[in-house]
Amino acid sequence: MGSPYNDYREIGMATILRNAWALMLGMLFLMIGNGMHGTVLGIRGALEGFSPSAMSYVMSGYFLGFLGGSRLAPKMIRRVGHVRVFAALGSLASAVFILFPVFLDPILWTMMRVIIGFCFSGIYVVAESWLNDAATNETRGQALSSYVMVQMIGIVSAQLLLNLADIGGYFLFVTMSVLVSLSFLPILLSVSPAPNVPTAKSMGLRKLYTVSPLGTVGMFLLGAILAVLYGMMPIYGTAKGLDVTQISILVGLMYLGALMLQYPIGWVSDRMDRRRLIIYITIFGAVGMLIGFPFLSHVYALYAFSLIAGGLASPLYSLMIAYTNDYLDPDDMAAASGALIFLNGVGAIGAPIVAGLLMERLGPDSFFLLLAFIFAVIAGYALYRATRRVSTPVADTSQYATVLPQASHIAIGVALNLAIDQANLSETSDEDS
Repeated sequence: MGSPYNDYREIGMATILRNAWALMLGMLFLMIGNGMHGTVLGIRGALEGFSPSAMSYVMSGYFLGFLGGSRLAPKMIRRVGHVRVFAALGSLASAVFILFPVFLDPILWTMMRVIIGFCFSGIYVVAESWLNDAATNETRGQALSSYVMVQMIGIVSAQLLLNLADIGGYFLFVTMSVLVSLSFLPILLSVSPAPNVPTAKSMGLRKLYTVSPLGTVGMFLLGAILAVLYGMMPIYGTAKGLDVTQISILVGLMYLGALMLQYPIGWVSDRMDRRRLIIYITIFGAVGMLIGFPFLSHVYALYAFSLIAGGLASPLYSLMIAYTNDYLDPDDMAAASGALIFLNGVGAIGAPIVAGLLMERLGPDSFFLLLAFIFAVIAGYALYRATRRVSTPVADTSQYATVLPQASHIAIGVALNLAIDQANLSETSDEDS
């Protein structure tokens, strides 16, 4: 028996485009603006003479703000509504973007990055709530997939725009501000009535650790890897003496790798022991960084490193969530995902600072040594956990759900529900056939 989702494929895509085109277009502009600003700041900071350690605090500020926004945004929305929060945060982010070249000071930049992180965290909550409301049960999976694709296309496209003007000027900062401002026109003028933000259940970190020690520790350490990659890669590129075009390729390949390996890793994770897969991925990441270390003077080797590192780290985020869910009842998955997001954010805050200090004292290439070390720690802890508990049989594992590290609890909750529904449909189809 075929899946009933196949019957709705053509109608479903038309429904998505009709109900959510404005949201998708607006999110594309937002992701281009946000994707530009991290890379532009990394390069501009070097031009202004900011040290890698000073810039590490700047980059860390985004993750601090993002973590705070993920906790406060739902409360703000329930108090004043989606539209007001969406417009306020977007206006604030647009204003801050244009102020970066005005106040050329790393302390002020750090404060502004905190604001940007806070704004985009809230924006994601609102956008993903609207997307969930605009989709039907039959189209929700396609809508989420389209949303992920739009995000990745926007971030990768942003790197190409860096070559349009001198980073030492104002044009690129104005462009970011304009893109964010324009993104709200289609959304606020065309979006459907604002939905309610579901109240996220909470799970204590102690309970989460009891349920899944590897998921808890692994997600914390993975936050450090993601923060080093997404926050410090442009700074690493400038420290290596790359030009703007080379840095834009370096960063773009990191996100492209994440896009390319999401599906293959997800496919494999549904068919083998997930803890073993986590061990394989993290060992490959650690050993690969160390083996390739002597070749980092070649720009094409750097491109390969960026592609591989991004391709391993981003899917590992989804894999950690899926692995943790293997030890949970479906009713507890949403609560656990909220705790995992929090842990990932806490792990992300300090990692860029460590990377900046190492790069300044040991040289730029210590960037990849730090990544290798964190990958190795995750692998070592996973190997240790393999001696403490038997893995969940593959037949009893939860479905892998593709989510990006910047996703809010709304998108993760939707992805988890879809994965559960898809697993139930597969079981029903197997019973009927």
